Amino acid sequence: MPAVVPPPRTSAGLLSTRLLTRVEDGEELHALLWEAGAGWRMVSSAVLGGGIGERAWLLNAQVSHGYRRTDPERHLAALARDAGANGTGVGLMTAADVSQHVCSHDGGVDAVVTAGVEVRGWAASPAQGAPGPTEPGTINIIAAVPVVLSDAALVNAVATATEAKVQALLDAGYDCSGTPTDAVCIAARTPRPGEESHAFAGPRSVWGARLARAVHRAVHRAVQVM
Repeated sequence: MPAVVPPPRTSAGLLSTRLLTRVEDGEELHALLWEAGAGWRMVSSAVLGGGIGERAWLLNAQVSHGYRRTDPERHLAALARDAGANGTGVGLMTAADVSQHVCSHDGGVDAVVTAGVEVRGWAASPAQGAPGPTEPGTINIIAAVPVVLSDAALVNAVATATEAKVQALLDAGYDCSGTPTDAVCIAARTPRPGEESHAFAGPRSVWGARLARAVHRAVHRAVQVM
């Protein structure tokens, strides 16, 4: 009897996302929506819902090259609302093709990455007197950890994911630490009464090491398929 092949999934187990399609100004654009629901805390540098707090959904939306709107928070909130997301969430933007997202898994940690590296460089570089470039170039990292992390560990997780991103870029042959508009969002479980949280998420902690490997693989593949 032949083996049964499961249907393809849009993304990871924890990060079970939906790929959305819309048309804006005649251009077909995509977005990824993770309806996480209750029980998640997220730390993010996102323009919408950034910081640390309870979040119910996450949207990674593709926008047109040369995006000019001055109200990205309102735009992202409207896109999420139109997609049926409820409650408070996180919204990220990118000019990269979101349909080309890459998923990775390691020991219970899931990562989803979209990448555009046309505009890239090193974090510490000479000051620029002119406005930045308008070409697309954003690496958005989304990851979910199935345990409770303290506030400090959540911040530590952002650092770990960023280190893994840079390592992946170098391993892929890029001479850069990222792009000027990279964003990250790490989700961890909300603590229940009496439940202890993990205090560390550095690259040599159990969950930090898994996060680093998942992010590294996802970024490495994403910059190659873009």
